[in-house]
Amino acid sequence: MDAQNIDRMYMARCLELALNGQGNVAPNPMVGAVIVHNNTIIGEGYHIRHGDSHAEVNAINSVKDKSLLSKSTLYLSLEPCSHFGKTPPCTDTILAMQIPRIVIAAMDLNPKVSGRGIEILRKAGCDVVVGVLEDEAVDLNRRFFTYHTKKRPYVILKWAQTIDGFIDAIRSPNDPIAPIWITNELSRSIVHRWRSEEQAILIGTKTVEKDNPKLNVRDWSGRTPTRVIIDRKLRLPIEANVFDGSIPTLLFIGNNAAASVRKTQFAAIPNLEIITIDFAKGMEMQLLKELYDRNIYSVMIEGGAVIIDSFVQKNLWDEARVFVGNQFFYDGVKAPSFARELYSYDELGSSKLFTYRNKQALPSIL
Repeated sequence: MDAQNIDRMYMARCLELALNGQGNVAPNPMVGAVIVHNNTIIGEGYHIRHGDSHAEVNAINSVKDKSLLSKSTLYLSLEPCSHFGKTPPCTDTILAMQIPRIVIAAMDLNPKVSGRGIEILRKAGCDVVVGVLEDEAVDLNRRFFTYHTKKRPYVILKWAQTIDGFIDAIRSPNDPIAPIWITNELSRSIVHRWRSEEQAILIGTKTVEKDNPKLNVRDWSGRTPTRVIIDRKLRLPIEANVFDGSIPTLLFIGNNAAASVRKTQFAAIPNLEIITIDFAKGMEMQLLKELYDRNIYSVMIEGGAVIIDSFVQKNLWDEARVFVGNQFFYDGVKAPSFARELYSYDELGSSKLFTYRNKQALPSIL
């Protein structure tokens, strides 16, 4: 095997390791590290949790015989940090261990790093190779790269629809306030896993009124994302589950008299922040800007159809995950209007999952 393919093989292992940090490292990127001596892996690590040591430090710490480091190659799925944050600069650790060769998949686009880590290593005499499996590394951290290149969170659209294209049945005022399930239990477990992987989850007024969801992680182990609720006139009942104070919640309201009157009633709810925006100027970019300013790198929009359509129409989406359950409603609330090139397809028992990627919104690095 030639040197180029050897580098690709070990970098692929870095990407595998990096994925273990999904849902736990944001707003940091997922990073994996592998240390190789004489074609043998002697150390591995990944960024486990935000605030904890980084992948390269964990990999170095895993090496039993530190004397081998000065004759080894360090593989990293992302450029090492060169600044003091919650941890010291990883470039300092690499240089202190005298690792002579570093292979990096992609440059870190965080302005605090952005090539400085590579420059420091090269100026110190290290042999630095950049761009091995770069596309795969950027795709793995597409949330991180979208945040830094587009100056907004990575937007995931998610909904479930029937075979005949409805996301909800016709409901009468006397119907119970609860979800009408379209998909199976496996699909619902997957949705809870997805929630644990993102930083925010967004719904609108009608979804709260009809389903009264908790928007937490129950059918999976992981952290619950920040809830984002859109209620222009602030007409939702204060007793709704999304206002139970158990989870950090952002409530977006309009600058109208109706919302201003009720605003004081919500002021005492813990973990709730009320944000006023001008809906006449377009809700979508104002909302994404607020999330960006709070270092929220990703948001999953779970409903309803009007909100999802508004983000689609303004091309403010990056990924769409569409479940199709094995049901017919024959009438009801139409699913979002959506016709895009399919990225992937999966069968989940009686339900199907169609995934789409927005090529027009890809990070500029690709």
